Amino acid sequence: MSVLVVILAVILVLVLAVYLFMQQPQFGSIPTGPRLERVKNSPNYKNGQFQNLNPTPMLTEGASYFTMMKEFLLGDKASRTPSDSLPGKKIDLLNLNPEEDIIVWFGHSSYFMQLAGKKFLVDPVLSGSASPVKFTTRSFKGSDRYMPADLPDIDYLFITHDHWDHLDYETVEALEPKVKKVITGLGVGAHLERWGYNADKIIEKDWNEEILLEKDFRVNTAPARHFSGRGFKRNVSLWMSYVLTTPTKRIYMGGDSGYDSHFKTIGERFGPFDLVILENGQYDKSWKYIHMMPEEVR
Repeated sequence: MSVLVVILAVILVLVLAVYLFMQQPQFGSIPTGPRLERVKNSPNYKNGQFQNLNPTPMLTEGASYFTMMKEFLLGDKASRTPSDSLPGKKIDLLNLNPEEDIIVWFGHSSYFMQLAGKKFLVDPVLSGSASPVKFTTRSFKGSDRYMPADLPDIDYLFITHDHWDHLDYETVEALEPKVKKVITGLGVGAHLERWGYNADKIIEKDWNEEILLEKDFRVNTAPARHFSGRGFKRNVSLWMSYVLTTPTKRIYMGGDSGYDSHFKTIGERFGPFDLVILENGQYDKSWKYIHMMPEEVR
């Protein structure tokens, strides 16, 4: 009997520790109130969560979370880590020529663009870690050159979805005074408001909506094939891709996505594009439905 009591006590302590850990601000918040009503009214929200356009298994046939974790922990780590620092050059983003169009890749899925004098920032992760546990999922050497203090005022911050490698608490919180507007998917604003963003800064949209930013600047929201969530609850906020139209450029920002028919639809509706930005740095045959393989990006 005493052994059973000890086991139950240990389980209770572990559950309590996990619960308390997940109350930390970096986990954000789930939609409630009017925001939750907007989520529920979306045609893409069914059976208590957002859905992809087509059925999307998390894992491919024959794969399992056990084999995935085994490969992650015991597999060849050298093949997954660059042997040297990624080549690059840090430029002074605080003193850019406003007449110059530029794009700066920070690493992984984070990048900055200056187009027609406006400054855009996409999925910035500049804290050195894409995880609630700081010593895990560290940035590769060479992809950690910039800090929030290195960035200028941002006209429009785009967040494609709320995964840790796209929505970073430390970075987004530090950038709040510099950000004029945030464009993101339904439900993501709950995180941002918890982290100090006023509701009037946040534009949350469903797929297939249009936002007139200002004269000659327009955003069309579009689907992706992915999922969302920062804790145990998945798919209560929407994952996005975007078409950004400026006076001189049209750019497609794909976010995270598996290959699917939405790419053809987007291309036919909005193309041709001056620049298409698609993920190609995180992939595995075990989860090819939610991240494209390299041959699918070409």
